[in-house]
Amino acid sequence: MTDNQKDSHKSTVERSKDVYHSKAQSNPRITLAMMHPRHWPQWFASWILRLIILLPYPVFMTIGRLLGYIAMAILPRRRHISEQNFKLAFPDMPDEEIHRLTKEHFANCGMGIFETGMAWYWPEWRLKRLVHIDPEELRKARELAESGKGIVVLTCHFVTLELMARIYGTNIKKGVGVYRPNDNPIIEYMQVKGRTRSNLYLVDRKEPRPIVKALMKGLPIWYAPDQDYGKRLPHVFAPFFAVKDAATVTGTAGFAKIRNTVVQPSYSIRLPKFKGYRLVVKDIIRDFPTGDDYQDATTCNHAVESMIMEALPQYMWLHRRFKTTPDGSDRYHNL
Repeated sequence: MTDNQKDSHKSTVERSKDVYHSKAQSNPRITLAMMHPRHWPQWFASWILRLIILLPYPVFMTIGRLLGYIAMAILPRRRHISEQNFKLAFPDMPDEEIHRLTKEHFANCGMGIFETGMAWYWPEWRLKRLVHIDPEELRKARELAESGKGIVVLTCHFVTLELMARIYGTNIKKGVGVYRPNDNPIIEYMQVKGRTRSNLYLVDRKEPRPIVKALMKGLPIWYAPDQDYGKRLPHVFAPFFAVKDAATVTGTAGFAKIRNTVVQPSYSIRLPKFKGYRLVVKDIIRDFPTGDDYQDATTCNHAVESMIMEALPQYMWLHRRFKTTPDGSDRYHNL
């Protein structure tokens, strides 16, 4: 091998290391390695979850609230992050209200654990009794789903997100879930098997090509662009509540540029007094995208804000939504 060939081979190897290979699975299987004792705690937790959600709905949801209160006590950093997020998003909110909302948020997170179990393991007949959809919204959503258009289902990280995907998939149209593969094989197996009950398949959020293919086939994709992904994904700084420079991914507008694709806001919220869940399906966003990344990100953030304001404690405030800043400063420096 000549020196030039060696240099070329070395360059190829180095480039291959930089290529991201998708970890998304379409049909995960249980392997012998997954039975290793180090994985037993995950399997045990899975079966405990399945057993608890056999209880009456109000009973295990009450247990979930208690678990949330316990988590708030033993996870002070996450509690501080939630409080800081409320202060940043709503600077005029009194401290007493922030404390109340933080406490209620952790209760919602506790309930969200069992709602994930419901989405993954409950039979359709049991879940159907708790689902409420406006008939006119349902009619228009089904008409759009059957139109052959690609649909970016714009949603956000409510604690009920897993349920939302299943409710939408079973009542309107099965689609494609965009997710982050987990390195733990047990968690990865459970989340893929659970989510594909109502999805055709899942795609890695770092791999845009299968998302584009799904939209070109006229399938819905669930896309939640409301978290701060740092420098990992293309983003702009756009207003989100009172924060004028929240890092916002530009993927929604990017996918909406695909021929015959529309953006449809949709989300689910938990109803009070154990009455179940309401799936909301809005009309498509008109004149979108505009081609201006900042304006398009602002439009998406406004849509997400309106969702969150319907059920403020049900949003995932314990993530550092505002961690990335234009100047690199830390809005969470006191944590």
